[in-house]
Amino acid sequence: MTDRKIPVTRSSMPPFEEYVEEIRGLWDSRWLSNRGALHRRFEEQLERYLGTPHVSLFANGHLALEAVIQAAGLTGEVITTPFTHISTSHAIVRNGLEPVFCDILESDLTIDPGKIEALITEKTSAIVATHVYGYLCHVDDIERIAKKHGLVVIYDGAHAFGETLDGVGVGNFGDAVMFSTHATKVFHTIEGGIVTYRDPSAFPSLDEIVNFGFTGNDEIGYIGTNARMNEFEAAMGLCNLKYLEREIASRRMASELYAQRLSGVPGIRLLRPQEKVTYNYAYHPVIFDGFKYDREQVLKRLADRDIFARRYFYPAVDRAECYNGRYAHYETPVAQYHADHVLTLPLYAGMAPEDVERVCDAILR
Repeated sequence: MTDRKIPVTRSSMPPFEEYVEEIRGLWDSRWLSNRGALHRRFEEQLERYLGTPHVSLFANGHLALEAVIQAAGLTGEVITTPFTHISTSHAIVRNGLEPVFCDILESDLTIDPGKIEALITEKTSAIVATHVYGYLCHVDDIERIAKKHGLVVIYDGAHAFGETLDGVGVGNFGDAVMFSTHATKVFHTIEGGIVTYRDPSAFPSLDEIVNFGFTGNDEIGYIGTNARMNEFEAAMGLCNLKYLEREIASRRMASELYAQRLSGVPGIRLLRPQEKVTYNYAYHPVIFDGFKYDREQVLKRLADRDIFARRYFYPAVDRAECYNGRYAHYETPVAQYHADHVLTLPLYAGMAPEDVERVCDAILR
């Protein structure tokens, strides 16, 4: 057995010389933050790549989601998913809102549109849904419900950067979409977050909230935060954007090899690709559903062989200790089941085929 470890993910990096060249001018300008030249150029390139009319950059994805929820002026209750990173619900709660947890679909683990309307009350102001593992929410159904009830729709698209649905960039659905560009994501800026939106009038304070709420040199119009992306992060984004399609293609090769080895194995369930979606292959989730080993045993077997997978998402966020007794309890059996049975396997650009084989052998043998 080799001693070489296989991590659950690995950050993609551009050529060192390219990054150095991108940041070289900072030693002359000494402009390291507050919407510098690299920041502005990065926004412009993102608008073109994502096909969205408006892009705002943030220090990280969580602050981006907090800020866009605040800028939307939401009140009362927000319907959301229990099968997501805890960041999603924290962003809702930290804005003084009450999360209402809606169960998910077994087919793609995204929020179940068929169960949303039963949760809508006179206090409901928005739906905050998550594109899970790059599987997209049923955006047309959600849009129909939102229009019928006058609700804002915000997507947590942390896993979905660069994806399209029927040729339309995922950043164009809903009122706003947040993307995380953390170092572990398909596309990263070391740390960072992006918000895309079509109508600036829906989020009039967004670009001020990011900078403590300043609306002028000595004017503070909003209770804001410090969520600015710095120039070194913007430079990493500019460099990585050049290689994104190559990175996705490499991930696709590894993901397809996993599918070849694990499809049809009794007790192992894989999610099926959605129609008309171009994927970024951010994750490779496996559902251990009656396999000869349960999820915890598989996780340990892999770790014993220096292979590191992740229980993602676990626990389901409506069962998080910090929420115990704070909010109304809703039945979410599909989310609970998958929180206990999903494992995301190692996946990253440049993952060698023999490493994919090693992971599969450890599971199957």
